[in-house]
Amino acid sequence: MGNGDTTRLEASSEYPIRLEHVHEQFGEHVVFRDFSMGFRRGETTVVLGASGVGKSVLLKLILGLLKPTSGRIFVEGAEITQLSERNLVPVRKRFGMLFQGAALFDFLTVYENVSFALHEHKSLPEAEVRRIVAQKLALVDMADTENLLPEELSGGMRKRVGLARAIAMEPEVILYDEPTTGLDPVTADTINDLILRCQKELKTTGIVVTHDMASAYKVADRMILLHEGAIIADGTPDQIRRHPDIRVQRFIHGDASLTAAPPAS
Repeated sequence: MGNGDTTRLEASSEYPIRLEHVHEQFGEHVVFRDFSMGFRRGETTVVLGASGVGKSVLLKLILGLLKPTSGRIFVEGAEITQLSERNLVPVRKRFGMLFQGAALFDFLTVYENVSFALHEHKSLPEAEVRRIVAQKLALVDMADTENLLPEELSGGMRKRVGLARAIAMEPEVILYDEPTTGLDPVTADTINDLILRCQKELKTTGIVVTHDMASAYKVADRMILLHEGAIIADGTPDQIRRHPDIRVQRFIHGDASLTAAPPAS
């Protein structure tokens, strides 16, 4: 459900995250203009668009790291737009985040990185923390790496540890910011498989920001394309492949010379 249709969004628990008439502007630069959409529960939505179109801004708005210039944002029916940093803490516990560069703490071991939020936000016996960390590392194929430092890991291994950290708190929603950037095709596909595994085994809602069309087609249940502050395409991967808008076709094919969209089949 994209721009403009908010009546059903308000009435449905199908959408744990909703943005309603959001306007976001930095100086003279308008990022979002009367932007409304919802993210469906249990679904992975891939957010596409050119650099600077607002994909990472969207993630920051959802996390409450940025406040919209106007409009409302809801997480599980509660409006977060005006919440203080203190009151945003329990909201953010619903989310896991895989950062573009994994963003591991270089001076902490794998175990300390993955257990960081557990120590910060839960009062668990250390044995239970160790069990959870081992379980999450095994889920991302990084078992028995607890004592390694980030400098001892390849780029793909760091991404996997970052994903283990993102799921350590059993989040309801996982945000992925360019999860395959900087990885070779085989390693990138491994990360795609892990995204699919997390959705299947943890029943999470996923929001993936990416430029990688191979990754987008593999992990997406739904794809949206942002352009000049609005959604210009919203559908399944197959619907996006056949989309009649030439701007969509230029983006997904990476070909600025295209002058006509392919005929609908």
